[in-house]
Parts: sequence; C-alpha cells; structure tokens
Amino acid sequence: MTAEIIAVGTELLLGDILNTNAQFLARELAALGISVYYQTVVGDNPARLEGVVRQARARSDLLVFTGGLGPTEDDLTKQTVARAYGDGLRLDEEELEKIRAFFARWGRTMPENNRRQAYVPVRGRKIVNNNGTAPGMIFEDADVPGHYAVLLPGPPQENQPMFLDSVRPWLQSLSRRALHSVNLRVMGIGESHLQEKVGPLLTHENPTAALYAKTAEVVIRLTAGADTDAQAQALCQAYAKRFYDILGDHIYAEGEDGLEFAVVHALAGRGKTVATAESCTGGLVSGRITAVPGSSEVFGYGLCTYANEAKERLLGVPAQMIAAHGVVSAPVAAAMARGVRRLAGADIGLGITGIAGPGGGSAQKPVGLVYLAAADEHHTWVEQLLVSRRPRQSVRNIAAQHGLELIRRTALGLPQPLAQCFGPEGPVVYRQAGTPQDV
Repeated sequence: MTAEIIAVGTELLLGDILNTNAQFLARELAALGISVYYQTVVGDNPARLEGVVRQARARSDLLVFTGGLGPTEDDLTKQTVARAYGDGLRLDEEELEKIRAFFARWGRTMPENNRRQAYVPVRGRKIVNNNGTAPGMIFEDADVPGHYAVLLPGPPQENQPMFLDSVRPWLQSLSRRALHSVNLRVMGIGESHLQEKVGPLLTHENPTAALYAKTAEVVIRLTAGADTDAQAQALCQAYAKRFYDILGDHIYAEGEDGLEFAVVHALAGRGKTVATAESCTGGLVSGRITAVPGSSEVFGYGLCTYANEAKERLLGVPAQMIAAHGVVSAPVAAAMARGVRRLAGADIGLGITGIAGPGGGSAQKPVGLVYLAAADEHHTWVEQLLVSRRPRQSVRNIAAQHGLELIRRTALGLPQPLAQCFGPEGPVVYRQAGTPQDV
C-alpha cells in the first residue's frame, strides 16, 4: 500500500507552527509497512485543496489528512474529500451532543459554528475523538474499492492518540500480515558513516531497515512482516543481531527511550553514582537524568558553574589554569569533572565547557567548540566537539547528548572512541585533537 500525508492549514505554510504530525504519521505508517511516497502541505483554500486531493487520489492508495476539521468556514477538508470519494455528510446527533457537553463543562454555550464538526460520512465511518471536539473519519473511494482517505484533527494531542488508538488497528486489520518493529538507538557514529557501515543491510525487503537522524544519534528502525506476530518478532530479532555484529556497543538501547534512560540503567546496574558540572549546557544533562524515574539512586549533585568564579570556588579549578588555557579548554573540562566528583563523593564526574554562540568565538576557539570530560577514580576522559554552523540551542543539545554518552561508557567500562584518556590528575597540558568529531 502506498500513502500520502496531506497537512491542511495556512499556518503550516507560513511557518507559524511546526508540522510534527507529518513526522509522526510518516514514522508510524512506515512501521506498518506502508510506503509514504509524498507529503503535501496546503493552505485553507478550497480550490487548491481540491486540486491536491484530486492529484493525490490518483497516485496513492491511502491519503492521510491532518488538520482542516475545525468549526470555521475555511475548514473544508471533509467536504472536499467526501465529494472526491463519492460520499456525503450527515449530522451525527451523538457527536453534536458531545460538543455541546464539552462547552457546558466550561460554563459556555456552544457556538453555532461548532455544529459543522458534528457532520460525519454517510457511507464511510467516523473516528471517535477522546481528546477534542472534532471526530476523525475514514472514506472509501466509491470508484476504486480498497482506496481510502483518513481525516485526523490537527492538534497533536488529538491527532496522535486518535491514530494510535483507532487508525493503526484499522490499518493492521486491512493487512493479513502481522508487523513488528524495533528501534536500535546508535551513538558515536554519524549518519553518513553509519550508512557506509551498514549499507548492505538497508536494502533488505523483509525485514526492512531505515535510518533516522536525531540529535547527535541515529535510530535504525527495523520492520518485519510475517503470518504471526511471533514470527515477525523473530525476524526482527535475527536481523537486529546483524546490526549488533557490526556496530557493537554503539547501539546503546532498543525502543523509544532516550540516552538518559540508558545512563541511569547503566549506573544503577553497577551501583555507581554520577555528578555533573555544566557550563554551556546550563543543566541540560542533569535535567535529562533527573527526568528518568529512579534517577535519585544514581544522581545527587548537578552544578551549573557558568561563571569562572563558580568553577574556581565550587569545583576547585585553578585560576592559573583558566588563565593559561582559557575557560573553554580540555584542562578546565577535566578539572571540572574531577572537582564535582570530589565535591559530591560520586563515582563519576562530568564536566562540560564550551562556546554555544552566537557570539564569543575566535579563530582559535570558534563558536561550537565544546570540551567534555568524565572522571572516575583512575582516569579522566576528555572529548572535543566542534559543532559548526548550528544555532545556540542545537550546540547545547548536542553537547548534552555527548555528555550522557561519556557517562554511559565510563559507567560500563567501555572504550571511549571519541575521547583521549589521561591519568587521575591529568591533563595539565593538552594536545589539541586533530579533527572535529562527527556529531
């Protein structure tokens, strides 16, 4: 089955809101083995919307619409799709009463415009909205049986639960094959290098494998189809092993949970604790760690030592070290890591210092230069990042991700492929890394 995602809304075209629904739907459809060949964004214009529907209907088996189901006169998605698919609309009294009750709960009378939202397909089916007033709906093409249009509301808090609870099971029922997916989460290898390493595995037809670049990591999604779920799961597991054979401990987890979960589990599994001293990341690492349930068992201290004075007074970074090497340097990152480890009595200390921008850089130390250090009882590992041509928040997020990976590898005793190793009190003088790391 081939699909097209059509997002309706002038605010999307103007860039006023981010089209997160399209990203979500594309990922979910791919996991169902449905090929998304096109994505379209169209404004709230009846003529242009009708043209988009006509074109998409001719080239795709399944159209998935998001948005355009509101109560205003320019929300014409269902009227346009109903006409194209040879269906009509009828007033659903149950939906109308539900909308009235929604307003009554807030002590308000339903505006007459909201009556529009209670119209549902005559021949097709409605999809109950448990999180808003606009029902979704499914139309089947009167001229081409087996071709469908699915209409979902625009707000993500309505769109995504409706797809997961109602549309995904319906799509699975159309296919007589069971599908199973697994996400392999990869750190320490950029998307282009990863493509080179696992390229031959990406052309397999069943299971399929696809790469999705995230912030300083890559997700490999494997999807298998079989007669039963158990068979599909077994296919996925067998294919995942081939990726593990190539990538080893660069795969830090399977599933949806991010790197902070893997860090907390690694620390807890080995009875270790961590403390953080962050400058340019401003507490992003400690915030992600403490978002994980159970993190209090492994995390007790997180210092945001932004000023030089804080680094000197709280962490014991020597003023002469800052004067000699600069606050953004490997020696200072290492001293921060060792200092917070001693202060907290933790097994591992993390230090991060960098230039997030947009100002503050120089020819010798450009914007995006970040040093990260992890210290345990015996060693200090220092990593240099150069995150060029990225916005400030992107630099901070990438640095935080690499900081978490330093902690994970230190906790597990894994090799540190991106970092240099020094003794418990080094380095005093640091030799600059030869090339920027692939982030």
